[in-house]
Amino acid sequence: MQLSVKKTQALKAKTGCLVLAVIEGKFKTPLIKELDSRLDGVITRATREGEFRGSNGQTLLLHTGKRLPAQRLLLVGLGKTRKIDPERARQAAGKALEQVKSSHASSFALDLGSFGGKGSEPAVVQAVAEGVLLGGYHFDRYLSNREDPEPVIRKGELLVPGSREFEPAVQATERAKHVIEGVTLARNLVNEPGNVKSPAYLANQARELAQQVGINCEILEQEQLESLGFGALLGVAQGSSRSPKLITLEYQGGNCDAQPIVLVGKGVVFDAGGISLKPAEKMDEMKMDMAGGAVVLGVLKAAALLKLPVNLVGIIPAVENLPSGTAYRPGDILTSLSGQTIEVLNTDAEGRLILADALTYAAKYHPRVVIDLATLTGACIIALGHHAAAVLGNHEGLIRQLIQAGKKSGEKVWQLPLWSDYANQLKSHVADMKNIGGRPAGTITAAAFLQKFADDYTWAHLDIAGTAWEEKGQPCNPKGGTGFGVRLLLEYLGGN
Repeated sequence: MQLSVKKTQALKAKTGCLVLAVIEGKFKTPLIKELDSRLDGVITRATREGEFRGSNGQTLLLHTGKRLPAQRLLLVGLGKTRKIDPERARQAAGKALEQVKSSHASSFALDLGSFGGKGSEPAVVQAVAEGVLLGGYHFDRYLSNREDPEPVIRKGELLVPGSREFEPAVQATERAKHVIEGVTLARNLVNEPGNVKSPAYLANQARELAQQVGINCEILEQEQLESLGFGALLGVAQGSSRSPKLITLEYQGGNCDAQPIVLVGKGVVFDAGGISLKPAEKMDEMKMDMAGGAVVLGVLKAAALLKLPVNLVGIIPAVENLPSGTAYRPGDILTSLSGQTIEVLNTDAEGRLILADALTYAAKYHPRVVIDLATLTGACIIALGHHAAAVLGNHEGLIRQLIQAGKKSGEKVWQLPLWSDYANQLKSHVADMKNIGGRPAGTITAAAFLQKFADDYTWAHLDIAGTAWEEKGQPCNPKGGTGFGVRLLLEYLGGN
């Protein structure tokens, strides 16, 4: 879909569908009154009969019958609000795209002024542009001969009324495009099937990305990992015939001597659970267990396109966790890169093992901050559902910054405690620690495990188990991988 900004009045837009946002109960604006007049009072009748009130997410689609240059008019409700916040605008725009696609219109024009800020408030414009781009995403690489093909929107326009609003809107829209390029990369990688998505595939994607946007890429192969002592990562990988990789990417947008922010993403390309085999139901979704790594790739791509003034390092430990005659077993003891030993009680708690070595490796970059992302625990879904990611760490200031970035980006995070008491659940009689702490506080004890490898720097952990995958489909998140974390981290990085 081509998305552009156009300087014109909404009533003059020649398009397949004109989109306007409406605050609940506010139908007396000059634009709505003029539209209602031209359409012979149809909006008044719809509101009087209760068909449309403008409640949050509600839509009303009308055919104009050649009474407007636009073939259709779509009203999308913003609910009762005094100030249009960016997330509400983003969701409304995503909902609008959903309805435009359903109408089979091949183009749309969206009036930015109706979404607040008179069409020039950069945060709202960027949110609207993100909403339509997120809502326009679909993964159809493996579809052929579909009887009912996905409707294609070829052209979208964001309308501003005059010259003063035009340039800020263009700049905000370009920012949104770069951000969503990162989200799209992450979504595509998550949605790829396991038979395609090997550790080598992820490594090749990283190399191609590095060449595309001009950043550095290094891949550590199995022999190098063995010589360096990545014992926890190699233990997880030994059940698969597909060799593990450690992917590192470096982007330098800040001063050459500035300490980098290091992002670490779990890259389990498929997780069957190993010897501690997962149930068959929904195991197909375990192709998404590399979502943390996909987010790191997406953030590095967008950061380079946006030319963010920071230094970034991305680290992705990429493995496959399968049961086999060579797989690691419950009861095995692994020696991590840090030298600490780990008693494996459950081979399905593999993500924390590969992250342990990656977090140890991160110290070589003398980081200012380290943030890891992982679809780490089912317990996080029990605690927070699919509405927010958990955030834990060793620095309250960093956690507050991430929570604030979540509010601004619409990718919400919620802090869980990381008191020293929880580490007691990880004590082992035969090794330095166990890889699980039992059923109580599973998300917290997983973070407590990671903390043992992240004490030398400022660190935060994001458990995205409940937010990385959309099962049913939402306006800005079609079914499948969501790319959750890309917009959150870009918002955080923009303030650093």
